[in-house]
Amino acid sequence: MIRVAVIMGKMDSGGKKNLVMEYYRHIDRSKVQFDFICDSDSQAIPDEEICSLGGRVYRVAPYQRIIRNMLDIRKLCIENQYPVMHAYNSTMNVFPMFVARTTGVPVRISESLSMAHEGEFKTVLKKMLKPMSKWFATHYMACGEDCGRWQFGDKLFDAGKVAVFKTVVNTEFNSYHPEVRERTRKEYDLDGKMVIGHIGRFVPQKNPLFLLDIVAEVFNREKDAVLLLIGDGDLKEAMHKKIKTLGISNQIKYLGRREDIQQFYNAMDAFLLPSLYEGLPVVGLEAQSCGLPMFFSTEVTPEASACELSHFLKLSDSPVKWAEELIKAMKENMPIRKSRAEDVTKAGFDSVSEVLRLQKYYMDALNEVKGKRKNGRSK
Repeated sequence: MIRVAVIMGKMDSGGKKNLVMEYYRHIDRSKVQFDFICDSDSQAIPDEEICSLGGRVYRVAPYQRIIRNMLDIRKLCIENQYPVMHAYNSTMNVFPMFVARTTGVPVRISESLSMAHEGEFKTVLKKMLKPMSKWFATHYMACGEDCGRWQFGDKLFDAGKVAVFKTVVNTEFNSYHPEVRERTRKEYDLDGKMVIGHIGRFVPQKNPLFLLDIVAEVFNREKDAVLLLIGDGDLKEAMHKKIKTLGISNQIKYLGRREDIQQFYNAMDAFLLPSLYEGLPVVGLEAQSCGLPMFFSTEVTPEASACELSHFLKLSDSPVKWAEELIKAMKENMPIRKSRAEDVTKAGFDSVSEVLRLQKYYMDALNEVKGKRKNGRSK
């Protein structure tokens, strides 16, 4: 059995956590085990589940204290002698990759899960780190072509040096269940409502203030419409203020940070994600599996489309246009709502099939490194 050092950074509710846990739940743990190395200020580490599956959780100093963070990771690498490190923090991977290189970890995988947007402050840091994110790694991975080209460059991507592993979800678990819809809508007083949903971090990347402009226009046209909000983040207070300013408080249902989100996909009638940028969003695939019309901004990669329920609109389009397209799609889909899990699986996003590729990738990478070392000694 090999034990992989999985560098999570912040393990909070959201796509990165869901992605890695989906891999972990389905991997052959008699052959591959994960050690989750997480920032100590993480908000949603599933310690109990990880430990029950034979994994281990290590908390290290947050990346904001980068020297302490690297020293903590260095200590773990020396103690555990990892054969593989897999880092999921895009351009920030340069730091754990350096530690892995200096402590002799033979297989060092840097993965890109996101891109950047010119209007966001942290884009400056990402651009500075981007050329360095190839340093010290032995292998490169991305959740899609757009992310792979953005972080590692066209030359490396076109040479076949970037392995693309699609964002995966448990399609069967996220399929549509009418009885779950009925129960959840009754419990949360959603019966007879047109429910628009959003699940995510309340941060600039997700563009939640523009989302509120869109739903306000929906509410002007559909008095029984509501917005179901699940999440938390730095823009929470700004969102609450805007909700009051727009006078739409009575049509907002805010449920805070939740882990039991599958039931809410069933309760929704459409999902809204007008992000400034994304990698390949997990929520988009989960929503499509559940038969929901999915509204992305065109800043989200077209690779996120797993079936005909995906809609892409420009951020320069008015909230009115977004609202009209949302309403049209919901009214067309509601009478024929069905599970699209099979479509999402056929598009290559099912965790059960994709995890076999990841497992083989680890083994092949190790054998490749061992072969190079053997040939090097024989010369």
